[in-house]
Amino acid sequence: MESKKKHINKYFYQVSKIAEMIDKNEINKLVKNIARIKKKSGRIFFLGVGGSAGNSSHAVNDFRKLCNIESYAPTDNVSELTARINDEGWETSFVDWLKVSRFNSKDVIFIMSVGGGNLKKNVSVNLIKAIQYAKQKKSKVIGIIGKQEGYTRQHADASVLVPLVDKKLITPHTEAFQAVIWHCLVSHPELQKKKTKW
Repeated sequence: MESKKKHINKYFYQVSKIAEMIDKNEINKLVKNIARIKKKSGRIFFLGVGGSAGNSSHAVNDFRKLCNIESYAPTDNVSELTARINDEGWETSFVDWLKVSRFNSKDVIFIMSVGGGNLKKNVSVNLIKAIQYAKQKKSKVIGIIGKQEGYTRQHADASVLVPLVDKKLITPHTEAFQAVIWHCLVSHPELQKKKTKW
């Protein structure tokens, strides 16, 4: 019983440490980038895998409903996503989706990922290909990630790094703070246009 209690206390202590340590200037850079996209009538394409895909789907709802910003996530259409993976492969599943969506320089890709992609380890290569495509299109790349050395962190125009306080808990902390940060964004006075119900 004591060890279970210890985990809970440690977990929430770490949450408070992350909230304290997180770079608020990086969050402000996301606000500025998204405000520019909105002004140009651009769209946000949220890209994430695993738990970050679930977060991407929720973020799409909030940015559309509260901020009046056209937003999408390829992982919301499981039929198209799995057909692309099955027929052409995982690596191009996001970039091919962006091409059909006529992704252009007015748009932005918003990466939600723990690692942010790693070519050497062959992890989240579909995110990396999407970032490379966005750069070709001269569009912005923003994100919320958990690893300093990941591809997203190294190549994004603006990204929030969730501070690492416990290597064993990098995934739950990063994915939890993705939600904390995007809720900060959609409630920001520069971005929010509609009130929440409650």
